[in-house]
Amino acid sequence: MPDDALLQRRHRLLGTQAPLFYERPLHLVRGEGVWVWDGDGRRYLDAYNNVPHVGHCHPHVVEALCAQAKTLNTSTRYLDEQILGYGEQLTATFDESLVRLALCCSGTEAIELALRIARACTGNDGVIVTDFCYHGNSSTVAALSTAFLGPEGIDPRVRTITVPEPYRLRDGVDPDEAAMAYAADVATAISSLAEAGLKPAAILFDTVFATEGVPTVPQGYVEKAVALVREAGGLYIADEVQPGFGRTGTGMWGYQLYDAVPDLVTLGKPMGNGHPLAGVVARAKLIDDFTQRAMYFNTFGGNPVACAVGRAVLEVIQREGLVENAGVVGAHLQEGLRTLGQKHAMIGEGRGHGLFVAVELVTDRASRAPATAEAKAVVNGMLERGVLISRTGRHDNVLKVRPPMPFGKEHADQLLAALDDTLAAL
Repeated sequence: MPDDALLQRRHRLLGTQAPLFYERPLHLVRGEGVWVWDGDGRRYLDAYNNVPHVGHCHPHVVEALCAQAKTLNTSTRYLDEQILGYGEQLTATFDESLVRLALCCSGTEAIELALRIARACTGNDGVIVTDFCYHGNSSTVAALSTAFLGPEGIDPRVRTITVPEPYRLRDGVDPDEAAMAYAADVATAISSLAEAGLKPAAILFDTVFATEGVPTVPQGYVEKAVALVREAGGLYIADEVQPGFGRTGTGMWGYQLYDAVPDLVTLGKPMGNGHPLAGVVARAKLIDDFTQRAMYFNTFGGNPVACAVGRAVLEVIQREGLVENAGVVGAHLQEGLRTLGQKHAMIGEGRGHGLFVAVELVTDRASRAPATAEAKAVVNGMLERGVLISRTGRHDNVLKVRPPMPFGKEHADQLLAALDDTLAAL
């Protein structure tokens, strides 16, 4: 079969460990809106890929890319209206304290730059992250990405904390009390750094805790954790690479779910709808102080074509009401999951924010034992029913749903029907 030949070529070129989704690798050849097609012409509902944020091959984005590519593409060392227009439009969506922008090409670059800025501006080296997180794949960032340990190991300047998961709290434990107890772990991390002669430069959170399983974090937890780090001289870095650009349905940014404005915000994935575009938005003093001591320049980061694409993405989000759509459709999907939960005991909990939805699967509701093998089977079963999702979480038992933002109620209903059928077949 042609796909078998492609797989063998891939193995020869990329190695056998280069990750692929699904037991039956999917060969995609075309995309449009919330749909993708394989080499045999079969159509799939894409309920997973957040990179084509405003939809696969959105005409307005494609037109903007082509028009600028036919006009001029250079580095950022020239005056250019695309760069300035885009940057002004982007930073206007943030808190008024976040006014400076540094552009790059990937989320990994954005995280690494934010860490450089935090360490340079605070004079501190320590970083606090959760004990099951992923933030990128450079050597520096891999050394603090605790979910996927690499040969670098964990940087000795890193301390980890556990995020409270209300679904897994012992019965009778008050979520608000748990929030404070878990936040106190930050104080322990700060003390541990001090014992090693270190102070925190930053606490780094993915604002929906995606890799951690998208837990519904108790109110007050993030605020208390951030306050403790700031008291110790550190900064708050909000990783918006996955939840940003309106996906939560309540605002443009995941950090708006909490009453804590970050000092630095990292952007990536959906920023360019598939075109390499990422960045850091920060308080003016941080960028200004950093660039007085270190020249930051990125040959491709923020080039005119990338900025034209990014600008088009923002325009589509606004014109098509995609933030509001995420809220409405996300609520519809959550309601459907509650209904399915009454039918399928394997659904322990459905949760999420807007169009970032998680479904925790368990083998037993009383013990809440993770249904890890079953989650893998569900993801593959959904593929066979024409719907793309994935899984995440500490136990790899949480179904992960984060579709392109034009995802509508009719698409949510198709996903729910496929999930119903898949669970019934297990």
